Amino acid sequence: MKLINIGFGSLLAVERILTVLDPESAPIKRICQEAKERGMLIDASYGRKTKSVILMDTDHVVLSALTPDQFLERFEQIKEKKE
Repeated sequence: MKLINIGFGSLLAVERILTVLDPESAPIKRICQEAKERGMLIDASYGRKTKSVILMDTDHVVLSALTPDQFLERFEQIKEKKE
């Protein structure tokens, strides 16, 4: 199982991530609010501004202070290590 650092020492299983989204659009904000109401929202931004929303295959929604571009860089690093 490969883990990715999503900021401040928090890790997620790469295989469980469906997508990494920008949090600024109304539909994404709605997804976050619905996840909060269901108890499925995990705030891993540690009080910082949320710069990305991560959707998991477990139906969890994770907030992170990293940008989607920073995630892309980290995914590529993991991919290079695998090869």
